[in-house]
Amino acid sequence: MIPDLVPRSVHDTVDAQLAGAERREPFVPPQSRSLVRFERVEIGGQRCVVKHLHADADFLLRAGGDPGTRTLRAYGAGLFHAAADVVDCAVIGVALGAGPDGSGAAILMRDVSAELMPPGDDPFPEAAHARFVDSLAGLCARTWDFADDLGLLPYAARWGFFDHATIAREEALGWPEPVPRLARDGWRRFAARAPEDVARAVDALRRDVRPLADALRTTPSCFLHGDWKASNLGVGADGRTVLIDWVYLGEGPACHDIAWYVALNRRRLPRGRRKEAVFEEFRAALERHGVATAGWFERQLQLCLLGALVQFGWEKALGDEEELAWWCDHARAGLRRL
Repeated sequence: MIPDLVPRSVHDTVDAQLAGAERREPFVPPQSRSLVRFERVEIGGQRCVVKHLHADADFLLRAGGDPGTRTLRAYGAGLFHAAADVVDCAVIGVALGAGPDGSGAAILMRDVSAELMPPGDDPFPEAAHARFVDSLAGLCARTWDFADDLGLLPYAARWGFFDHATIAREEALGWPEPVPRLARDGWRRFAARAPEDVARAVDALRRDVRPLADALRTTPSCFLHGDWKASNLGVGADGRTVLIDWVYLGEGPACHDIAWYVALNRRRLPRGRRKEAVFEEFRAALERHGVATAGWFERQLQLCLLGALVQFGWEKALGDEEELAWWCDHARAGLRRL
């Protein structure tokens, strides 16, 4: 475990967490694409948001085998605040028992909607992008060599959110959420559009990701937030990165999160910024935060770019030819590292 973490208390029930709330009302966030339940609450005059986590309402929790309590364990261990000087998690507290069967958890957050990046495809301001990359590196550096003993997202499960088993399970459930069905259609397009060697290799890893996970385990690990996409990011009044939605967290390679950041924020990168430049910015930020990158960074990055295609090849196949070709070309470099 990382030294100097300060454990945080958690509430036994949601009602205990929200005791004294002057107002509670349900709402649906504008960018939400799951069945997750949210509430707006006001406690002591402070506007807050509650996110109720339960596997019945989120296919990504189902894919990762999480009833909704991994977030609670990570928060209780102090991991949300491991890099509090650069990352504002916005979380006030976490409670047990948010689901209909008494499992799951509820995250109580300050309402930071005014500080988050606006929706749409407008590029991040240069200063915001620089802050995000630096903060990502800072979180990795503060938790370097993290080894999960809390039962968070299993290492290999991170690349299984859109694997064959997950898609089949969601289809059997009748597609309760739209994204898995979109992913199924995207994977069919990927098989038709991607070069045959890459399509075949990615399909094999979607069936058995262990070769990729085993290769990455020979490189350094840290604690990962796991979802550095635009709708989870903002810049606070104090200059720190606001980072919300601490759900897909666990042990993993640092380059996973920068690959995720580039893959999902492709249109939001500062105008003219090449992906390769972002990776160099991240490497420099790791060094600035005290992480030596010689001897492992290039290999880990190439493997993580392959992993990003295993996760999001379906999404890239629904887009333009240039973007798909970039990821396929870089996946080949990762395949040579297996």
